Amino acid sequence: MSRVGKLPIPIPQGVTASLKDDLLTVKGPKGTLSRNLPRKIEIDVQDQFIHIRRRDDAKESKSLHGLVRALVNNMVVGVSQGFTKSLAIQGTGYRAEVQSNVLNLNIGYSNPVKFTLPAGISASVDKQNVVQLEGIDKELLGLAAAKIRGLRAVEPYKGKGIRYVDERVMRKAGKTGSKK
Repeated sequence: MSRVGKLPIPIPQGVTASLKDDLLTVKGPKGTLSRNLPRKIEIDVQDQFIHIRRRDDAKESKSLHGLVRALVNNMVVGVSQGFTKSLAIQGTGYRAEVQSNVLNLNIGYSNPVKFTLPAGISASVDKQNVVQLEGIDKELLGLAAAKIRGLRAVEPYKGKGIRYVDERVMRKAGKTGSKK
């Protein structure tokens, strides 16, 4: 039995979950999320809990058990509380600003980089160098944050670039003068 998969998912106040065929829909104060679930996994929505069970003990079913439970839990947390990711921009002259759903980044290239935010993700900028991304879909939020980070990954010598706020970058020592 999966240690993660056997845990029931509590449904908070104001959140409803419905299952039709293999489509699970979770509605809450922040929005609605839907996901098609694998046939090898069985879901029961009872009272204020969602229970995840596998139909058989095949290897694939065992693999999916904890995964599906984590995905459904992320849906419930997303529609009730939402998720945030913070990116820090470090470098001389590096800055960001948001205009509607476009994030304008000055990150050392000759022209500013315009990143269009996906639907369901919003951004705000603090002090021109900290970007806060918010959304209800954890998967989409992480993908958007990774794409933004990939526009100018942190270089190891001076530490310039875009990083997650809680990320630690291993710095390398530069070249030293040679003695002749």
